[in-house]
Amino acid sequence: MILEILGSGTVDFSGHALKEMGDDDLTTVDCTNVLRGGWLEYSEFDRGSWRYRMRTVRICVVIAFRSETRLIVVTAWRERA
Repeated sequence: MILEILGSGTVDFSGHALKEMGDDDLTTVDCTNVLRGGWLEYSEFDRGSWRYRMRTVRICVVIAFRSETRLIVVTAWRERA
């Protein structure tokens, strides 16, 4: 479903996500690449919706689906070594 949304749907970024991304020098392209090539670490029901943690070795992106054609990046961060 993520790949379908990336191809023809809408990906939004919350204000919180944009702030956290800026703090860790991440771009929307970085986050999109995680969604495209990362793996699902886990999911949890939080604040009224399911949140999905997608990750690579270096970056973690948390998303929530808003519909079958729209998702939102809730937050993102760079892993520290």
